[in-house]
Amino acid sequence: MKMDVFTDPHSVARQAAALIAAEARSAVDERGCFLFAVSGGQTPWVMLRALAQDNIPWDKVYVFQVDERIAPAGHPDRNLTHLRESLLKHTPLSPKQIYAMPVESPDLAVAVREYAATLVALAGLPPVLDLVHLGLGPDGHTASLLPQDPVLRIAHTYVGLTGIYQTRRRMTLTYPTINRARRILWLVTGSEKSGMLDRLLTADPAIPAGRVRQDRAIVFADRAATGWRQAAA
Repeated sequence: MKMDVFTDPHSVARQAAALIAAEARSAVDERGCFLFAVSGGQTPWVMLRALAQDNIPWDKVYVFQVDERIAPAGHPDRNLTHLRESLLKHTPLSPKQIYAMPVESPDLAVAVREYAATLVALAGLPPVLDLVHLGLGPDGHTASLLPQDPVLRIAHTYVGLTGIYQTRRRMTLTYPTINRARRILWLVTGSEKSGMLDRLLTADPAIPAGRVRQDRAIVFADRAATGWRQAAA
């Protein structure tokens, strides 16, 4: 897996936006649309605001969520709240082109099946996304694939539910969906990630992130996350 290192989180975000824009244009040229799944976090929101300024065929872009907290609509804990703020205010993207995980449903088991059906309707059976953006937690989780959670064992469905993690349950894309993506883009920033970044790069299966396929992946990291590069800077 290739890794590119940049000075700070804003540089990581800008370079990630440039890569996504290039992937979008290529996907539209080759397949007529760009299917993109995004995770939450501060650096990704900067990335999306930078992406909004790029020249891409927005009418052919379809955005999915990698994961989402089970929380009310508009709640600041929701990734969707920030996703919409980052894209809808600054691009011609229609709200209908953002496919929100239905975490407000009274029946989450049904909601999981509904989101899986949405993936299949747009991305095929089995669904193949053009690009999945992932982050890395200090505990080695990615998406909401959480340490010791039963969601890690899902092998045949595309969306899953977790137990409670940091006060909330979550809905998440599973390994089968993430690992089938044409491109996986990791954003890793901050010194608290340095130990887990090393384990990610060696595909350590003891952490959830280490089980994501690497042959289609690239890591964009800042110097702080790489540890030794920070000391040499």
